[in-house]
Amino acid sequence: MSSQDQQQSVKNKLILSYPSSWWGAKWREALPSGNGKIGAAVYGSVYEETIMLTHEELWRGSQTPELPDVSDKLPEVRSLMLGGDAPKANRILADALEERGYKPRMAWPLPLADLKVIMPSPYGFKAYQRELNMETGEVAVSWRDGETRYNRSLFVSRPDDVIVYEIRAEGADKVQAEFRLELHDPKDVRKSATLPEKVEQRTDGEYLFYAAENDDQTDFGAVARVIPQGGTLEAGEDRLKVHGADSVLVILQLFVKGARTAEWSQAQRSLAEIKPSYESLLKSHAVEHGRLFRAVSLDLGAESYTRSNEELLLDAYKGEASLEMTEKMWAYGRYLLISSSRDGGQPCHLYGLWCGEYEGMWAFNMSNENIQMIYWQALTGNMPELLLAMFDYFDRLMDDFRTNAQRLYGCRGIYIPAPTSPDTGLLKHKAPHIIHWTGAAGWIAQHYYDYYLYTGDVQFLRERALPFLRETALFYEDFFFEDEEGYYVSCPSNSPENFPGNYSQGPGKKPLTETAINSTMDFAIAKEVLAHLIEGAEKAEAFADEIGKWKTMLSKIRPYRINEDGAVSEWMHPDFHDNYHHRHQSHIYPVFPGTEVSRDNDPELFEAFVTAAKKRLVIGLKEQTGWSLAHMSNHYARMGEGDLALECLDLLSRTCVINNFYTFHNDWRKMGIGVDADWAPFQIDANMGWSAAIQEMLLFSLNGTIRVLPALPTKWRKGHAGPLLARGAVEVSVAWDQDAGTVELELCSRNRSQTIDIQLPQPVAEVQGFNVDGDRIRNVQLEAGVPVRLVLNYLH
Repeated sequence: MSSQDQQQSVKNKLILSYPSSWWGAKWREALPSGNGKIGAAVYGSVYEETIMLTHEELWRGSQTPELPDVSDKLPEVRSLMLGGDAPKANRILADALEERGYKPRMAWPLPLADLKVIMPSPYGFKAYQRELNMETGEVAVSWRDGETRYNRSLFVSRPDDVIVYEIRAEGADKVQAEFRLELHDPKDVRKSATLPEKVEQRTDGEYLFYAAENDDQTDFGAVARVIPQGGTLEAGEDRLKVHGADSVLVILQLFVKGARTAEWSQAQRSLAEIKPSYESLLKSHAVEHGRLFRAVSLDLGAESYTRSNEELLLDAYKGEASLEMTEKMWAYGRYLLISSSRDGGQPCHLYGLWCGEYEGMWAFNMSNENIQMIYWQALTGNMPELLLAMFDYFDRLMDDFRTNAQRLYGCRGIYIPAPTSPDTGLLKHKAPHIIHWTGAAGWIAQHYYDYYLYTGDVQFLRERALPFLRETALFYEDFFFEDEEGYYVSCPSNSPENFPGNYSQGPGKKPLTETAINSTMDFAIAKEVLAHLIEGAEKAEAFADEIGKWKTMLSKIRPYRINEDGAVSEWMHPDFHDNYHHRHQSHIYPVFPGTEVSRDNDPELFEAFVTAAKKRLVIGLKEQTGWSLAHMSNHYARMGEGDLALECLDLLSRTCVINNFYTFHNDWRKMGIGVDADWAPFQIDANMGWSAAIQEMLLFSLNGTIRVLPALPTKWRKGHAGPLLARGAVEVSVAWDQDAGTVELELCSRNRSQTIDIQLPQPVAEVQGFNVDGDRIRNVQLEAGVPVRLVLNYLH
C-alpha cells in the first residue's frame, strides 16, 4: 500500500493508544457504534472487555401527574413585572404548581446491559490499539500476546438491527474467551441509583439470554448467539466459554417493552435465520451507513492522518487544533449523528445513544439550545433525512404541548418546555427560567421550515411545516399583549438561561430573578415564525385568510434595542440590563441561527450584533461551556469571522474534548476557560456543533444567493469540500487555494431548474459565459440534475 493509500485508509478513523480508563465512569471513554436505534460502546480492555448495550426506547424514572391549570396566576405575574417587582413575580407560577401538588419527574435513558468478554493474557499485551472506522461504523481493538495477534471488531447493523462482534486470532495461539450478559455495571456510574430488578441470565446451546424489569413492569434484555470457528463451546449456567477457536462470531439482538420469554423466543428464531458471516453482514450495513457518511467529504490539506487521538489532543493543548484533528472532529460529529438518529426512531438526545448512567445528568431532549445544535449540521451536511426523527418526535407530542399552553398561560397553540423526554411533552421542570421561556416551539419550527427550503419538499411544507408554524403563531397571538405604543409585550419572559445584570447578587450566587420582560430572543423567534408562515403560506397557497393577520402581528414587534456599549441588548425592555457573563448567546438569534439580519441588509444593526457576540468571548469567557464555544463558532462563521470561529474550536479542543473525542459540558481541570464544576457531564451537542461550524465557514445560502467560503479561516490555505447542500436543494462542491487565489465550484440543482447568484469572499476575475459583478456571479442558470462547473480567480 502506497503512503497516499495508507493516509486515505486512516483519514476517517479515530486511533487510540489506551482503553477506557476514567475510573468510575469508563463508559464515557468508550468508542461508540450505533444504527440510530440500538447502540454499543466498546471500552477496549484486553482481559475483561465491556461492551455497553443501549436502545433508544429504553427510558426510566418518569413520573407524569396531571398538569394543574395555573393560568389564573398570569395576571398577577404580569402586574408585578410591569410594576417593577420582578423578584416577587419570579416564582409565582412555579410555586402555584407546587401548591397544587404537581410533582413530576423527568425520565432518563437507561443502559440495557453489558456484554462481558473475558480473555486470558498469559504473556502480557503489547502493540495495543483501538480504533473507530467512521466510514463503516466498526470499532476494533487489537493487541499482540506472545506470538499471536488478536483482533476484536464490532458494528451495529443498520439494515438488520443486530450487533455483530467478532474475535480473531492470528498466530500460534487460539481464541480462549468467556461471554456473559449482565446488568450495566453499577460501579461504572457517577452516582448510585435504584437498579432494575428481576435480572435473569441463562444459556441454551449457543445462545445467551438476559433480561431485567423496568420500572413500568415491562422487560428489556438481549439474546446473543455465540458461533466459534474451530475449537469447542461450553455452556455454563449464565455464560458461554469458547476454547481453542480460530475465531468467534457473536450476534446480539436487543428488546424493550416486552415479556422476556416471548422476546427471547422471537430473538432466538431471528438470530438462527441470520447468515453467520461477519463480512456479509458488514457489507450490507456499510452500504447504508456509508451512503450517509460519504454524502459529504472534507479535506483541509492535513499532512497526515496517522496520529492517535491522544497525540492530537496533546498537540491541541498547546494552543491550536491541527488540521488533522479539525477534520476528524468534523467527521466524528457527522458519524455520531448518523449513528444515533434515523427516520422512524427517536431523535438524538444529549447523550446520543450511549448513556451509561442510571440517572443521567441532563440526559433528555433540551430545546432551548441543544437539540437544535445537534441537528444544525444535517441540512448543509447533505443528510436531511436524519431530521425526520426530530419532526416525528415533536409531532407525536402536540397534544401535550397544547395542554401546556392552555394550563400555564391560558393560550391556544403550543408551548414546548425546554426539556422533554419520549414519554411526554408536558412541563416537568418547574424552575422559572424553564416555565417562562416560551420560544422553544418557534426555534424548533425553524428546522421544519429549513427542511422545506433545503429539500424543496412542498408536500412537507403543506402537511407538516406550516401546521406546526401555525400552532406556534397561535400561541403568540394569545400570549403577547400590546403596550401603550401598540407594540407587543412578552411577559413573563426569559432569555435562556440568563438573568438581567442588574438583578445579579454576585458570582456564584443565585440571581434575584430569572424573569424579565421582552427578551430579544422571544421576538426574534416570533418574527421568524410569522415571516416563514407568510412566505410559506403564499407559496403553498394555504391559510390565505390568515396571512393578513400574521402581517399585522409582525408590524407590532418593536425594533431591537442597542445598549450603551453599541451592542444589541439581550432584553428589549430598558429596565433589564445586559449580563455578558453567560454561556447562552440567545440575543444573537437574528444573525445566527436565524437569518433576519445580515451585513448586506442592515450593516449598522449587524455590527451591533457582532459587538454583542464579542462581549461574550472577551468578558464572558470564564462562563462558557463546550457547547457554547461550538455555538459561538457558528455565529462567528455566520458573521464572516472565520479566524474567530476557528479560535472557538481551538478553545473547545483543549478544554472540553477527551480521548475518544466526546465533548463535555465543561473543563473539569479548571484551567480558566469555561465554567467551574467538579463533574463534567458528557454532552454530544458540541460534537455536532463543531461539524456545523465547519460547514458554516464553507457555505451559506439564502434567497437564491449561495455564499461560497463566507468565513474561510486564514489557516485553511487549500482544501475541498462537498457536495454540501444549500437552500433551494442545490448541491455545492468547492475547492480552494488561498495562495493561488483560485476557487473551483460545481453546483447541481437536485429537483428543479432555477437561477441563483454566487457570492465569493472577494472580487473575482471575469469568467466566460457568466455575469461577474465584483464578488458576485449573477443569474447562474441551473437545470435540474445538470452540474455546472466554474473556475474562479480572485483579483489582486
